Amino acid sequence: MPNIKSAKKRVLVTKVRNDRNKAAKSELKTIIKKARAEGAGADAVKTADIALDKAARKGFIHKNKAARLKSRLAKNANA
Repeated sequence: MPNIKSAKKRVLVTKVRNDRNKAAKSELKTIIKKARAEGAGADAVKTADIALDKAARKGFIHKNKAARLKSRLAKNANA
């Protein structure tokens, strides 16, 4: 357990950020899973595209990963 005030704050801030990142990544995974599902419409793919762009912009995932996932979703939707 930290003794210094700034170290205590860092522990709290890290926990808050970890919880926020975990929730955002979990939500993103759910959206992607729905877009990959059999019979998912264009709306699901579009929603996933928007969510991926937002996640990349906020730094939850790397922009190249977002681009790769968007490409694969579009490829599956058109197949």
